[in-house]
Amino acid sequence: MRLVIQRVSSASVKVDKSIVSEIGKGLLLLAGMEDADTPEDIDWLVKKTCQLRIFNDADGVMNLSVQDTGGEMIVVSQFTLHASTKKGNRPSYIRAARPETAIPLYEQLVSEFSKTLGKPVGTGTFGAHMEVSLVNDGPVTIILDSKNRDF
Repeated sequence: MRLVIQRVSSASVKVDKSIVSEIGKGLLLLAGMEDADTPEDIDWLVKKTCQLRIFNDADGVMNLSVQDTGGEMIVVSQFTLHASTKKGNRPSYIRAARPETAIPLYEQLVSEFSKTLGKPVGTGTFGAHMEVSLVNDGPVTIILDSKNRDF
């Protein structure tokens, strides 16, 4: 499972021109699932993400986590995070999990983030065409891959 983590001042997700999720200060996460993902991958990613010290403290040093700041979160599914561009110019998405596998993983990921943060987590709409807007604060963007934890 891969996450692209973006520290934001604000973010929103629209589907069919209607806002389905909107947050202020917090994290916008793009999540890509693959068939080999397990609950252990979810546990590691949730713990790591919620404890990342990427928010500034009173001295302007990145020393606080999303939990420390009471920040909000949106998690958007994005199968293209598992694109392979090794051959040719058309990306292959063969490593991305099919919906029957990806949807339960995505729902479990969102649920675990919500439990850990102690509040609802915004989402997109799985499989829909979404318009994701954000104001990246910093910019701060971090990639986590549960299969490559040294990344």
